[in-house]
Amino acid sequence: MTKLTLGLFLCAVVLGGGALPAAEPFDSQFTGSTMRLDFFHTGTAEMEEISLDRVRVEGPWPGSRTQLLDWTNLGKYQFEIVDLASQQILYSRGFASIYGEWETTSEALNGVVRTLPEALRFPEPRRPFQVRLRKRSADQAFVEIWTTTVDPASRFVHRAAVSQQDVLSVLRNGEPAEKVDLLLLGDGYSATEMKKFEADTQRSVEALFALEPFASRKEDFNVWAIAPPAAESGISRPRSGLFRNSPLGTSYNALDSERYVLTLRDRAWRDVAAAAPYDFVMILVNSEKYGGGGIYNLYSTAAAGSDFFPYLLVHEFGHHFAGLGDEYYTSDVAYEDFQGQMTEPWEPNITALLDPEGFKWADLVTSGAPLPTPWKKEEFEELSHSIQARRRELRTSGAPESDLERLFRDERQQMTALLASEAFAGEVGAFEGASYQPQGLYRPEADCIMFTRDEVGFCSVCARAIDRIIDLYTR
Repeated sequence: MTKLTLGLFLCAVVLGGGALPAAEPFDSQFTGSTMRLDFFHTGTAEMEEISLDRVRVEGPWPGSRTQLLDWTNLGKYQFEIVDLASQQILYSRGFASIYGEWETTSEALNGVVRTLPEALRFPEPRRPFQVRLRKRSADQAFVEIWTTTVDPASRFVHRAAVSQQDVLSVLRNGEPAEKVDLLLLGDGYSATEMKKFEADTQRSVEALFALEPFASRKEDFNVWAIAPPAAESGISRPRSGLFRNSPLGTSYNALDSERYVLTLRDRAWRDVAAAAPYDFVMILVNSEKYGGGGIYNLYSTAAAGSDFFPYLLVHEFGHHFAGLGDEYYTSDVAYEDFQGQMTEPWEPNITALLDPEGFKWADLVTSGAPLPTPWKKEEFEELSHSIQARRRELRTSGAPESDLERLFRDERQQMTALLASEAFAGEVGAFEGASYQPQGLYRPEADCIMFTRDEVGFCSVCARAIDRIIDLYTR
């Protein structure tokens, strides 16, 4: 592992051409720099407002010069960058957000108003442009909710130098514009724990690329790492009365969920990340307590000290990287109306099975598998609920983390055996129970890393979704 300073990064990034879908050379439309639009997302479950904070220019654009329009149709939100003069769409991406999750919680449903900072990141256009932000409506179609116009030549565009950071080159397979650039950020690592962070980055790479399809596509990735030193070791755990002013602001108890780890300090982590080329971000938190989180096209988090770190890292990255939905439905979550009515979800591994002949993974269904696909649902639920009850008892009694992880290991052993005994184990169908809903939503296979902690990897539908994102950033 070597260190790459910001200056070397600026020299290393290739600003070469490529072709836009309309055959316009990249260099004729874009400066080659990265532009970031920071904004505030305010509202409740019934009201939503967006206000501009600032427009910021960062380092060189590390993304593809050819795959500029998002054809995946993923995300709760989508934004477009549109040239004002020609009305040509220059760039687009789908994404999800913390606000998009928060608005489904009881707090938002009870009319509490909150403001969350967010940002859009894209190659800097040469000429004035319009930003168009869209959100999915009840029928899953994207509807425009906000627009703003930006002149790159304006004196109000912030062009201060990017902060200096020590950037570790963990895996280098090519130029950033031609690879998926994954950035590992460390939070809660003190100055004396940098060797621990470096070891955790290596463990992260090993865990991710041990599983398909990442294993077969490893040469399509670069991996970088940054850990700004923390004044104190660890991150905040509000329910335990533990608070840390960690550099990236990560904390347990996000959305009041015990083990959900997020940071609401959007500008803090983005300013640090700007020192490296990146398309996707994993935040490794220096903690032994089981926890993590993942939001599509924002970031993922995982507790590097947990015994279940490899699972946490890969599962949460599945959310962030490919927009994969949680397939489990018996665990406690903070959302009260995550899916709403049973329209077809946008997540590639969840379906409402409204069209059994043409739903999103119909082409992968195993020949002869009935739809819906029968499985030992009642037996699974009985076992799962008993484990959840034991988990709540341990949490209430203040049991040590080792007791909880022992419970998780017992659960993994029992669930692996149960789901492997299914008549359609390892085959693709439509298994009822997914995305926090016991009925009406379906997952592709009986078991998957998005469904349980079992060591089964990604199902074939999830693997295909991951391959498509890799293609979006490398072809």
